[in-house]
Amino acid sequence: MARSAQGALLTGRRLDALAVDMALRRMARQDEPPWLHTEAARRLAERLLPIRLEPARVLDWWAGAGGGGAALRKRYPKAEIVAVEPGAGWLARRARSVERPWWAFGKAPAIAARDVADSDAAIGRAQLVWANMVLHGIVDPPALFSRWHALLGAGGFVAFSCLGPGTLRELRDLYAVLGWPAPTPGFIDMHDLGDMMVTAGFADPVLDQETLTISWPDAEALLRELRQLGGNAAPDRFPGWRTPAWRRRLVDALGARAGADGRIALGFEIAYGHGFKSAPRLQEGEVTVSLDDMRAMVRRPPRPR
Repeated sequence: MARSAQGALLTGRRLDALAVDMALRRMARQDEPPWLHTEAARRLAERLLPIRLEPARVLDWWAGAGGGGAALRKRYPKAEIVAVEPGAGWLARRARSVERPWWAFGKAPAIAARDVADSDAAIGRAQLVWANMVLHGIVDPPALFSRWHALLGAGGFVAFSCLGPGTLRELRDLYAVLGWPAPTPGFIDMHDLGDMMVTAGFADPVLDQETLTISWPDAEALLRELRQLGGNAAPDRFPGWRTPAWRRRLVDALGARAGADGRIALGFEIAYGHGFKSAPRLQEGEVTVSLDDMRAMVRRPPRPR
Protein backbone atom coordinates (compact mmCIF):
# COMPACT_ATOMS: atom_id res chain seq x y z
CA MET A 1 0.00 0.00 0.00
CA ALA A 2 1.09 3.56 -0.60
CA ARG A 3 -0.04 4.41 2.93
CA SER A 4 -0.05 1.65 5.52
CA ALA A 5 -2.43 3.20 8.05
CA GLN A 6 -6.09 3.23 7.10
CA GLY A 7 -6.53 6.53 8.90
CA ALA A 8 -4.06 8.13 6.49
CA LEU A 9 -6.33 7.19 3.60
CA LEU A 10 -9.05 9.42 5.04
CA THR A 11 -6.84 12.45 5.66
CA GLY A 12 -8.75 15.62 4.83
CA ARG A 13 -12.09 13.80 4.61
CA ARG A 14 -14.90 15.94 5.98
CA LEU A 15 -18.22 14.15 6.34
CA ASP A 16 -20.96 14.69 8.92
CA ALA A 17 -22.83 11.42 9.57
CA LEU A 18 -25.91 13.25 10.88
CA ALA A 19 -26.06 15.40 7.74
CA VAL A 20 -25.78 12.27 5.59
CA ASP A 21 -28.71 10.74 7.48
CA MET A 22 -30.78 13.89 6.95
CA ALA A 23 -29.94 13.90 3.24
CA LEU A 24 -30.96 10.25 2.92
CA ARG A 25 -34.29 10.91 4.61
CA ARG A 26 -34.90 13.84 2.26
CA MET A 27 -34.00 11.73 -0.78
CA ALA A 28 -36.39 8.98 0.39
CA ARG A 29 -39.26 11.43 -0.10
CA GLN A 30 -38.40 11.97 -3.77
CA ASP A 31 -40.36 10.16 -6.45
CA GLU A 32 -37.29 9.27 -8.52
CA PRO A 33 -33.56 8.85 -7.83
CA PRO A 34 -31.28 11.62 -9.12
CA TRP A 35 -30.53 11.47 -12.84
CA LEU A 36 -26.79 11.45 -12.10
CA HIS A 37 -27.18 8.24 -10.07
CA THR A 38 -29.03 6.36 -12.80
CA GLU A 39 -26.49 7.51 -15.40
CA ALA A 40 -23.56 6.38 -13.21
CA ALA A 41 -25.30 3.00 -12.77
CA ARG A 42 -25.63 2.57 -16.53
CA ARG A 43 -21.93 3.29 -16.98
CA LEU A 44 -20.98 0.99 -14.10
CA ALA A 45 -23.00 -1.87 -15.65
CA GLU A 46 -21.18 -1.35 -18.96
CA ARG A 47 -17.86 -1.76 -17.18
CA LEU A 48 -18.96 -5.19 -15.95
CA LEU A 49 -19.70 -6.57 -19.42
CA PRO A 50 -16.26 -8.26 -19.77
CA ILE A 51 -16.78 -10.17 -16.49
CA ARG A 52 -18.18 -13.59 -17.39
CA LEU A 53 -19.21 -14.54 -13.87
CA GLU A 54 -23.01 -14.51 -13.62
CA PRO A 55 -23.86 -14.03 -9.93
CA ALA A 56 -26.83 -16.00 -8.64
CA ARG A 57 -27.32 -13.58 -5.75
CA VAL A 58 -26.57 -9.84 -5.69
CA LEU A 59 -26.60 -7.34 -2.81
CA ASP A 60 -27.68 -3.91 -4.07
CA TRP A 61 -26.22 -1.67 -1.35
CA TRP A 62 -28.27 1.46 -0.61
CA ALA A 63 -30.45 0.34 -3.49
CA GLY A 64 -33.07 3.10 -3.45
CA ALA A 65 -30.64 5.95 -2.94
CA GLY A 66 -28.20 4.49 -5.45
CA GLY A 67 -30.82 4.45 -8.17
CA GLY A 68 -29.09 1.62 -10.04
CA GLY A 69 -31.77 -1.05 -9.83
CA ALA A 70 -32.79 -0.91 -13.50
CA ALA A 71 -29.21 -1.09 -14.79
CA LEU A 72 -28.40 -3.90 -12.37
CA ARG A 73 -31.45 -5.94 -13.40
CA LYS A 74 -30.66 -5.41 -17.08
CA ARG A 75 -27.08 -6.62 -16.57
CA TYR A 76 -28.07 -9.65 -14.46
CA PRO A 77 -31.69 -10.51 -15.39
CA LYS A 78 -31.66 -13.95 -13.74
CA ALA A 79 -30.03 -13.00 -10.44
CA GLU A 80 -31.73 -12.88 -7.07
CA ILE A 81 -31.32 -9.26 -6.00
CA VAL A 82 -31.42 -8.21 -2.36
CA ALA A 83 -31.89 -4.47 -1.79
CA VAL A 84 -29.89 -3.48 1.29
CA GLU A 85 -31.41 -0.15 2.28
CA PRO A 86 -30.01 2.58 4.57
CA GLY A 87 -32.83 2.64 7.12
CA ALA A 88 -36.53 2.20 7.79
CA GLY A 89 -37.58 5.12 5.58
CA TRP A 90 -36.06 3.52 2.51
CA LEU A 91 -37.53 0.12 3.39
CA ALA A 92 -40.99 1.71 3.68
CA ARG A 93 -40.47 3.54 0.39
CA ARG A 94 -39.53 0.27 -1.29
CA ALA A 95 -42.56 -1.51 0.18
CA ARG A 96 -44.82 1.15 -1.36
CA SER A 97 -43.15 0.97 -4.75
CA VAL A 98 -42.79 -2.77 -5.31
CA GLU A 99 -46.48 -3.56 -5.70
CA ARG A 100 -46.57 -5.26 -9.09
CA PRO A 101 -49.58 -5.66 -11.39
CA TRP A 102 -50.92 -9.18 -11.84
CA TRP A 103 -49.46 -9.43 -15.36
CA ALA A 104 -45.91 -8.67 -14.16
CA PHE A 105 -45.57 -11.76 -11.97
CA GLY A 106 -43.13 -14.30 -13.30
CA LYS A 107 -41.37 -11.87 -15.64
CA ALA A 108 -38.51 -11.08 -13.25
CA PRO A 109 -37.39 -12.40 -9.87
CA ALA A 110 -38.79 -10.46 -6.93
CA ILE A 111 -36.42 -8.22 -4.97
CA ALA A 112 -36.06 -8.90 -1.26
CA ALA A 113 -35.13 -6.06 1.10
CA ARG A 114 -32.86 -5.82 4.12
CA ASP A 115 -31.61 -3.03 6.37
CA VAL A 116 -27.88 -2.18 6.51
CA ALA A 117 -28.26 -2.51 10.29
CA ASP A 118 -29.17 -6.19 9.90
CA SER A 119 -26.52 -8.77 10.73
CA ASP A 120 -24.41 -10.29 7.98
CA ALA A 121 -26.13 -13.61 8.66
CA ALA A 122 -29.55 -12.02 8.06
CA ILE A 123 -28.39 -10.34 4.84
CA GLY A 124 -26.70 -13.51 3.59
CA ARG A 125 -23.83 -14.34 1.27
CA ALA A 126 -23.73 -13.22 -2.36
CA GLN A 127 -21.55 -13.41 -5.44
CA LEU A 128 -21.76 -9.66 -6.13
CA VAL A 129 -22.03 -6.55 -3.99
CA TRP A 130 -23.22 -3.69 -6.18
CA ALA A 131 -22.87 -0.21 -4.64
CA ASN A 132 -23.82 2.60 -6.99
CA MET A 133 -23.10 6.15 -5.76
CA VAL A 134 -22.74 5.02 -2.13
CA LEU A 135 -19.17 5.37 -0.86
CA HIS A 136 -19.03 9.18 -0.82
CA GLY A 137 -21.79 9.03 1.83
CA ILE A 138 -19.96 6.56 4.08
CA VAL A 139 -18.00 7.86 7.08
CA ASP A 140 -15.76 4.77 7.31
CA PRO A 141 -15.28 3.26 3.83
CA PRO A 142 -12.46 0.85 4.89
CA ALA A 143 -14.84 -0.80 7.37
CA LEU A 144 -17.52 -1.12 4.69
CA PHE A 145 -15.09 -2.70 2.21
CA SER A 146 -14.22 -5.25 4.92
CA ARG A 147 -17.90 -5.97 5.49
CA TRP A 148 -18.52 -6.43 1.78
CA HIS A 149 -15.58 -8.82 1.63
CA ALA A 150 -17.10 -10.89 4.45
CA LEU A 151 -20.49 -10.99 2.68
CA LEU A 152 -19.02 -12.36 -0.54
CA GLY A 153 -18.33 -15.99 -1.28
CA ALA A 154 -14.94 -16.97 -2.67
CA GLY A 155 -14.64 -15.77 -6.25
CA GLY A 156 -17.37 -13.16 -5.77
CA PHE A 157 -16.75 -9.52 -6.51
CA VAL A 158 -17.67 -5.98 -5.55
CA ALA A 159 -18.56 -3.25 -8.07
CA PHE A 160 -19.10 0.39 -7.16
CA SER A 161 -19.29 3.97 -8.31
CA CYS A 162 -18.98 7.14 -6.24
CA LEU A 163 -18.16 10.83 -6.43
CA GLY A 164 -14.50 11.81 -6.58
CA PRO A 165 -12.49 14.89 -5.54
CA GLY A 166 -13.07 16.73 -8.81
CA THR A 167 -16.81 16.94 -8.12
CA LEU A 168 -18.17 20.51 -8.05
CA ARG A 169 -14.70 22.02 -8.17
CA GLU A 170 -16.17 25.13 -9.82
CA LEU A 171 -18.65 25.57 -6.97
CA ARG A 172 -15.91 25.19 -4.35
CA ASP A 173 -13.84 27.83 -6.15
CA LEU A 174 -16.83 30.19 -6.13
CA TYR A 175 -17.42 29.68 -2.40
CA ALA A 176 -13.73 30.30 -1.70
CA VAL A 177 -13.84 33.59 -3.61
CA LEU A 178 -16.90 34.65 -1.58
CA GLY A 179 -15.20 33.64 1.67
CA TRP A 180 -17.75 30.91 2.48
CA PRO A 181 -17.18 27.42 3.91
CA ALA A 182 -16.77 24.64 1.34
CA PRO A 183 -20.06 23.52 -0.25
CA THR A 184 -19.06 19.83 -0.40
CA PRO A 185 -17.66 17.22 1.97
CA GLY A 186 -14.26 15.66 1.32
CA PHE A 187 -14.32 13.08 -1.48
CA ILE A 188 -11.92 10.13 -1.60
CA ASP A 189 -9.32 9.83 -4.33
CA MET A 190 -9.63 6.84 -6.65
CA HIS A 191 -6.19 5.54 -5.72
CA ASP A 192 -7.06 5.62 -2.02
CA LEU A 193 -10.17 3.57 -2.78
CA GLY A 194 -7.92 1.00 -4.43
CA ASP A 195 -5.70 0.90 -1.35
CA MET A 196 -8.76 0.31 0.82
CA MET A 197 -9.85 -2.57 -1.40
CA VAL A 198 -6.47 -4.27 -1.16
CA THR A 199 -6.40 -3.81 2.61
CA ALA A 200 -9.86 -5.39 2.86
CA GLY A 201 -8.63 -8.44 0.94
CA PHE A 202 -9.88 -7.77 -2.61
CA ALA A 203 -7.69 -8.99 -5.46
CA ASP A 204 -7.15 -7.52 -8.93
CA PRO A 205 -8.84 -4.17 -8.17
CA VAL A 206 -9.65 -2.19 -11.30
CA LEU A 207 -10.47 1.51 -10.95
CA ASP A 208 -11.04 4.36 -13.34
CA GLN A 209 -12.73 7.73 -13.33
CA GLU A 210 -14.35 10.24 -15.63
CA THR A 211 -15.77 13.73 -15.27
CA LEU A 212 -19.33 14.38 -16.41
CA THR A 213 -20.13 18.02 -17.14
CA ILE A 214 -23.76 18.95 -16.56
CA SER A 215 -25.28 22.32 -17.43
CA TRP A 216 -28.49 24.11 -16.41
CA PRO A 217 -30.42 26.99 -17.97
CA ASP A 218 -30.23 29.06 -14.78
CA ALA A 219 -29.01 29.05 -11.18
CA GLU A 220 -32.38 28.08 -9.70
CA ALA A 221 -32.55 24.90 -11.79
CA LEU A 222 -28.96 24.09 -10.80
CA LEU A 223 -29.68 24.50 -7.08
CA ARG A 224 -32.83 22.36 -7.28
CA GLU A 225 -30.90 19.47 -8.79
CA LEU A 226 -28.04 19.78 -6.31
CA ARG A 227 -30.64 19.58 -3.55
CA GLN A 228 -31.95 16.33 -5.04
CA LEU A 229 -28.43 14.91 -4.85
CA GLY A 230 -28.53 15.19 -1.06
CA GLY A 231 -27.06 18.55 -0.16
CA ASN A 232 -23.88 19.48 1.69
CA ALA A 233 -22.76 16.99 4.37
CA ALA A 234 -19.52 18.76 5.32
CA PRO A 235 -19.20 19.34 9.08
CA ASP A 236 -17.83 22.86 8.47
CA ARG A 237 -20.78 23.92 6.29
CA PHE A 238 -22.87 27.00 7.09
CA PRO A 239 -24.83 26.43 10.31
CA GLY A 240 -28.60 26.90 10.15
CA TRP A 241 -30.69 28.47 7.42
CA ARG A 242 -29.35 31.12 5.03
CA THR A 243 -31.09 34.45 4.47
CA PRO A 244 -32.87 35.46 1.22
CA ALA A 245 -30.13 38.04 0.69
CA TRP A 246 -27.45 35.32 0.91
CA ARG A 247 -29.34 33.17 -1.60
CA ARG A 248 -29.66 36.10 -4.04
CA ARG A 249 -25.92 36.61 -3.78
CA LEU A 250 -25.33 32.93 -4.57
CA VAL A 251 -27.75 32.97 -7.51
CA ASP A 252 -26.09 36.10 -8.92
CA ALA A 253 -22.60 34.60 -8.50
CA LEU A 254 -23.64 31.40 -10.28
CA GLY A 255 -25.32 33.37 -13.07
CA ALA A 256 -22.11 35.33 -13.61
CA ARG A 257 -20.39 32.02 -14.44
CA ALA A 258 -22.75 31.14 -17.28
CA GLY A 259 -21.17 30.33 -20.61
CA ALA A 260 -21.75 31.99 -23.97
CA ASP A 261 -24.90 29.89 -24.38
CA GLY A 262 -26.28 31.22 -21.09
CA ARG A 263 -26.03 27.86 -19.33
CA ILE A 264 -24.18 27.19 -16.07
CA ALA A 265 -21.95 24.10 -16.08
CA LEU A 266 -20.50 22.04 -13.20
CA GLY A 267 -18.30 18.95 -13.30
CA PHE A 268 -18.90 15.69 -11.42
CA GLU A 269 -16.00 13.27 -11.09
CA ILE A 270 -17.28 9.67 -10.99
CA ALA A 271 -14.97 6.90 -9.80
CA TYR A 272 -15.70 3.29 -10.76
CA GLY A 273 -14.14 0.17 -9.31
CA HIS A 274 -14.42 -3.57 -8.96
CA GLY A 275 -12.38 -6.31 -7.32
CA PHE A 276 -12.60 -10.02 -6.57
CA LYS A 277 -12.58 -11.99 -3.35
CA SER A 278 -9.82 -14.50 -3.86
CA ALA A 279 -10.01 -18.11 -2.77
CA PRO A 280 -8.04 -18.75 0.45
CA ARG A 281 -4.39 -19.58 -0.20
CA LEU A 282 -2.93 -22.64 1.48
CA GLN A 283 -0.14 -21.86 3.90
CA GLU A 284 1.72 -23.80 6.54
CA GLY A 285 -0.52 -24.75 9.41
CA GLU A 286 -4.28 -25.15 9.57
CA VAL A 287 -6.54 -23.27 7.14
CA THR A 288 -10.28 -22.97 7.77
CA VAL A 289 -12.61 -22.58 4.80
CA SER A 290 -16.37 -22.29 5.15
CA LEU A 291 -18.65 -24.78 3.41
CA ASP A 292 -20.21 -21.94 1.37
CA ASP A 293 -16.78 -20.87 0.11
CA MET A 294 -15.85 -24.44 -0.78
CA ARG A 295 -19.03 -24.79 -2.84
CA ALA A 296 -18.36 -21.45 -4.56
CA MET A 297 -14.79 -22.48 -5.46
CA VAL A 298 -16.04 -25.71 -7.01
CA ARG A 299 -18.87 -24.11 -9.01
CA ARG A 300 -17.47 -20.80 -10.21
CA PRO A 301 -16.21 -20.43 -13.79
CA PRO A 302 -12.61 -19.33 -14.42
CA ARG A 303 -12.05 -15.61 -13.98
CA PRO A 304 -11.16 -13.68 -17.18
CA ARG A 305 -7.56 -12.60 -17.53
